[in-house]
Amino acid sequence: MNAALPADNRKESRRPRSNTVTTWLNAPFRMQFRVIDGLTVRFAQSQPAQRKPTQGKPAQGQDQECALLLSPWPESLLAFEPVWSPLAEHARLVAIDLPGFGRSQHRDALLSPQAMSEFIIAAADAFGLEHPHLVAPGTGTPAALFAAGRHPGRLRSLVVGSGAAAVPLLGRPLRDWIEAPDLEAIRRADPQQLIGAALASMKRSETPEPVLEDYLASYQGNRLAASMRYVRAYPEDLPVLARLLPQIRTPVRIIAGAYDTTVPLANAVFMAERLPRNRLDILDAGHFTWEDAADEYAVLVTSWWSGTAGSSADIAGHATPHRRSSTP
Repeated sequence: MNAALPADNRKESRRPRSNTVTTWLNAPFRMQFRVIDGLTVRFAQSQPAQRKPTQGKPAQGQDQECALLLSPWPESLLAFEPVWSPLAEHARLVAIDLPGFGRSQHRDALLSPQAMSEFIIAAADAFGLEHPHLVAPGTGTPAALFAAGRHPGRLRSLVVGSGAAAVPLLGRPLRDWIEAPDLEAIRRADPQQLIGAALASMKRSETPEPVLEDYLASYQGNRLAASMRYVRAYPEDLPVLARLLPQIRTPVRIIAGAYDTTVPLANAVFMAERLPRNRLDILDAGHFTWEDAADEYAVLVTSWWSGTAGSSADIAGHATPHRRSSTP
């Protein structure tokens, strides 16, 4: 991967722009950059989904589903490579590296779940995604939930999981990073060792070398330490989110790994007990369910999209609660 990292001091452009930089591994499209809210953001998008026609409806048309995928940390949008093809059969996909993560430009003011939730809505607007499904594993989980709670009816559905719900429920090393008096130890650490140690929790799959190279390039220099500003906002933001969860009417599917030690299963249960319309699924995996259990993850996501078809108003007002746990 040889895409240049955008400079953090790039001046704001009045007009969104994009430039092709590299072809993704197994997907028929290219990763690009464009300016959203004054920040250069890396994204990738699929072609319109080639769906089979259903009774009374054409294969494609005005009812085309769309989905916005938020890259997890400390990875990048390449984390969705294992599930991209099956998801793209069901919806138009746009995946982005959120500001400060992956190859997207950094802004301190956005590095908290509450602030990032507003950028998510801005990104959906920028790509013309009127009522998208939102897939937000890992660090994207609390920001996605804030977005759904503060913009009722804007999102068609959510898929979250492996994400923090309450600081006391978090495992190590995440909780240590949050509670550390400063980030000097992280600044001195080798990003390759930290990211490698995190990915070592995967038992059923191995990260391809080009993808791993992209993860490492995404957090070169001080970018890994700088990105931790986001998780260090959890003590302030997560109690606010806990109070908001019972008010979220958007259907939420929670996908968690049974053996996740970084964000233990208790966080998924915490969300499931408070969200009015949710379904909890527990996979035979650790933290990185979207990679380590990619086939099961893709099935759960696409079945959720199919089950939440309809207008945003229908979803917000009439979705049925679901709670289920399963270990394949």
